[in-house]
Amino acid sequence: MKLPAPLEAVVEALQKLPGVGAKSAQRMALHLLKEGPQAMEHLGDLLHQAANRVGFCEVCGAFTDRPICSICEDPQRDPRVLVVVAEASNVLTFERSGQFRGRYHVLAGLISPLKGIGPDQLKIREMLKRLEDRRIEEIVLATNPTLDGEATATWLARILEPMGLKVSRIGLGLPIGSDLEYADDLTLGRALEGRRLV
Repeated sequence: MKLPAPLEAVVEALQKLPGVGAKSAQRMALHLLKEGPQAMEHLGDLLHQAANRVGFCEVCGAFTDRPICSICEDPQRDPRVLVVVAEASNVLTFERSGQFRGRYHVLAGLISPLKGIGPDQLKIREMLKRLEDRRIEEIVLATNPTLDGEATATWLARILEPMGLKVSRIGLGLPIGSDLEYADDLTLGRALEGRRLV
């Protein structure tokens, strides 16, 4: 049996979300339908509100519903350390860990010659402008350990180091609970590079 066209359209829309396949999308759509029209209308209202109210911080580029996000406005955050990430969602990941109390800068992408994305398409000029006030002493490059992430981190390190800033890269290597036997060469190499005294 084929789903009615309006419900099939909902399934197709849900399938576009990352990690949602055809069966999961269909289960979600059927669940919402079972909950009744109010559940679907409520979800639609919430999505509409988010689309109209959530944007990006004018300072760092993180998600916010105000011109400047709560992290940039927080006087308790350390203004001397800036973590540079590729996407606004990366800020959420760092904040969830609760381990970092500095500030962020979102590049809004990565350098990717194959995709035609160069440094000029990223928010690098905005980052350099933030460095003019001289409060930032350390930049932590926190891009993913992919080809594009490494290219971006290398390019940024080259332009930042002559400025007299401490430039570091997040430690990359073996996750806790993993087995050395299953580590690939690159991961093991990164783990060795990122070693520290105990």
